[in-house]
Amino acid sequence: MSLLLIVLVPFLGALLPGLMGRAGRQTCAMTTLLVTLTSLVGLISQAPAVMSGEVVTQSIVWMPELGLNLSLMLDGLGMFFAALILGIGVLIIIYGRFYLSRDDNMGEFFTYLLLFQGAMVGIVLSNNVLVLLVFWELTSLSSFLLIGYWKHLPDGRQGARMALTVTGMGGLAMIGGMLLLGRIVGSYDLTAILENREAIQASPLYLPALILILLGCFTKSAQFPFHFWLPHAMAAPTPVSAYLHSATMVKAGIFLLARLWPVLSGTEAWFFLVAGAGLVTMVIGAVVALFKDDLKALLAFSTISHLGLIVFLLGTGSSYAAVAAVFHILNHATFKAALFMTAGIVDHEAHTRDIKRLGGLRKLMPITFSIAVVAGLSMAGIPLFNGFLSKEMMLEEAAHTTIFGPDWLVPALATAGALFSAAYSFRLIGHTFLGKVRDDYPAKPHDPGIGMWGPPAVLCALVLFIGVLPQYAEPLVFFVAESVMGEAGAIPEGLHLKLWHGVTPALIMSIIAVGGGLILLLLYRPAEWTWKVLPVPFAKSIFDGIIAGVVALARGVIHPLHDGSFTRFAGLFFVAVLALAGHAWLTGSVAPPTREGLPMGEVAVAGWLMLVVSALALIWYHRNRLFALILMGIIGLIVSIGFAVFSAPDLAMTQLSVEVATIILLLLALNFLPNTSPSESTVLKRVGDGVVAILGGLMAFGLSYHLLLRDFVAPTISDYHLENSYKGGGGTNVVNVILVDFRGFDTFGEIIVLGIAALVIYALTQALMNGPVRAKLLNRRPDKDLAGDMHPLMMVVLTRVLMPMVLLVGVYIFLRGHNMPGGGFIAGLVVAIGVVMQYMASGFYWAQERQRYPYHGIIGAGVLIAGLTGIGAWFTGYPFLTSSFTYIHIPPLEEFEIASAMAFDLGVFLAVVGAVLLSLESFARMARRADQRESEYPMDIDPSREETT
Repeated sequence: MSLLLIVLVPFLGALLPGLMGRAGRQTCAMTTLLVTLTSLVGLISQAPAVMSGEVVTQSIVWMPELGLNLSLMLDGLGMFFAALILGIGVLIIIYGRFYLSRDDNMGEFFTYLLLFQGAMVGIVLSNNVLVLLVFWELTSLSSFLLIGYWKHLPDGRQGARMALTVTGMGGLAMIGGMLLLGRIVGSYDLTAILENREAIQASPLYLPALILILLGCFTKSAQFPFHFWLPHAMAAPTPVSAYLHSATMVKAGIFLLARLWPVLSGTEAWFFLVAGAGLVTMVIGAVVALFKDDLKALLAFSTISHLGLIVFLLGTGSSYAAVAAVFHILNHATFKAALFMTAGIVDHEAHTRDIKRLGGLRKLMPITFSIAVVAGLSMAGIPLFNGFLSKEMMLEEAAHTTIFGPDWLVPALATAGALFSAAYSFRLIGHTFLGKVRDDYPAKPHDPGIGMWGPPAVLCALVLFIGVLPQYAEPLVFFVAESVMGEAGAIPEGLHLKLWHGVTPALIMSIIAVGGGLILLLLYRPAEWTWKVLPVPFAKSIFDGIIAGVVALARGVIHPLHDGSFTRFAGLFFVAVLALAGHAWLTGSVAPPTREGLPMGEVAVAGWLMLVVSALALIWYHRNRLFALILMGIIGLIVSIGFAVFSAPDLAMTQLSVEVATIILLLLALNFLPNTSPSESTVLKRVGDGVVAILGGLMAFGLSYHLLLRDFVAPTISDYHLENSYKGGGGTNVVNVILVDFRGFDTFGEIIVLGIAALVIYALTQALMNGPVRAKLLNRRPDKDLAGDMHPLMMVVLTRVLMPMVLLVGVYIFLRGHNMPGGGFIAGLVVAIGVVMQYMASGFYWAQERQRYPYHGIIGAGVLIAGLTGIGAWFTGYPFLTSSFTYIHIPPLEEFEIASAMAFDLGVFLAVVGAVLLSLESFARMARRADQRESEYPMDIDPSREETT
């Protein structure tokens, strides 16, 4: 399986759980499991090549001018993290199937989980830092959905917002750092960046790039002082907590530190910033964890502490520490995921995670107790469990590291972190499972089925296997560590993973930590009392205060400037623009004219006078809504004629079609408004607005006049379009070729926006019709008597006769658009107007009964066809939306051109038709009244019918 498929399978598979939700919980979970297993099998299929030393790569050209290519890479580090993400993901899916209650939407949960999984796999397999950044932000968004999955819980919503805010801000900083890194190297590909260690560290941009990248890594991996978001993410369901805090989101920052280790490590800045932050985080997280009563909160702070341990090891910059960091990443993933799932089992069965309400569960939940003991002792760093081995390596590295002062400081802090780690591990086991059985549990605890204890049991088996036989994990750890170090380091000679290294400083420090942890647990009550009376600052309170201050500052600045009055805001903006333009005009110089003005004929003068009179009349009569709409139509018509006069027939046809369609839609909208708008402005304000408008008009006129009489300073892009329209796009109508080829991406975005606007109109009108306004709309009475013949015979006959002609004209305009004025947009408007006329002639009910295809679907089909046309260019090796064309000859017809742009234009056509008609249908549905009878006939008065409506 290709690397691209390994990344895409979770994203594509995310569509399935929602669809399978109605088929049952088992089917939904099994579908999700198969998606993850498919991606995992694809990864395993690449393992032999990677283990033999090959770096598997795949690249798809995307935006080469920006250095943005969909480039993927699989080496030892990427395979290690991808295996953790997908392997633990399999266990989490099984566990989640039995953890979630029947009230939880399992399809929604697994959809979010697969989106998150795909984003994480994308991060670890990216070979382009810009692509990595895209996946990085996707993890923030998808984790926001997962953390806030239980929307009914305020803590869940707050935790999701906090995580998104902190990691999102860090992501913005990291974007800057990655851009600087790419600028130093001259490439955004990781393979190129990793080969330029000397150039990067010698650059004056190294320190800014390092700080910005570390901000992204520290916020994502919850390093001090950005650690506070992680405990509040505990409001998520336990499967999410187990996944995020063992192998995925919080490991993303660790992964990036390891990925960039060969080029960023080895400097004083790296050492002090990374090792210092990791050491402080390790100690603070361990201390706070000891005094948490919520099982998941304790594990969350323990995660912060162990992440600090890994960051500290990566920060020291030695090869030995790199090996230790890789080893602890593996060990932490196994025991921490098992512990979170164990906490979830306790909460699921006892209905509480409060340690002070637990105790004595050893006899009631023996299987869960056994799993908790194995994983907990590994976290404490007890021999024969894998956590002991990597903790010893960390202590060994700390014993030989000096930072921020005397030689004993780092070993002392590392020992203190290990001591508190042992203490909170012992507390988790002892205060939850040991002691007497209580009779006041919220629910009667018991071991769950194998579906819940099976996944953590598998992880505990790995904990014991690695802890007892570390030599079997050594090849994998060394292979991944070599991938981390690259050419910047090598495995230390004589290093082996084993239980006994003799009596070393690390062993003595470990004995002190374990013994001190037991003593601290025995003295827990006085220690807890001391903790409570200490004036400890809480990071959440600080964060909330900062957010409140920023919001207050923003309100203080915004409210005086923008109080909700659009005219005031627009006036300030307009005056500022005029001031800048006036300054430029008065202080600058104007070159002499290089062109002569065109002669003004009588028709041009008459058109200009009509435009001026219409505009002035619109200003004078703007409160009369219907008359103002008529004047707007006249202005649009004159502008269309102006386009035609100045050799822009495409613009003229588009303007005219848009005018007709919008006038009809606005007439429908005016049906719900009074005939006149009230006067809300004072005379003084209107005079001020008039002065600003006149000045703006005069300055715009002066600028346009001088530009039209002078050549441009630089060559215009028009020459390129004129020269390449036929050669590159296969069309002689330059305007259409620009829309469907040169600027096809803009057009694609515009039809999406158009469709969204129509869907928003539909949603708003639906909300009105389903709410309390419905009765008022249905029972309204017109202020004037309506004609008895609302659907007249002549109108019906005329529109029926015109309909095939309109369709024929629309098809003609569509087909000729690539070489003559026309195209999908204009044709779509023409056809939409033809259908609108049927609604006008025979009414909403009659036309709706004959509608065969939903307008939502027509919009979707148009966007889909346009998008697939653009994707098709990839299969021929060209960028997205690059058109191709050829000429064919079918006897007896003459030779004619076939262009892929026609398919794109078809998508534009369908999107325009669907958007206009959906908007019309939405307004027309609101226009119905209770006193109106729905008629199945096309006209109210029909001589051939005995009964008329």
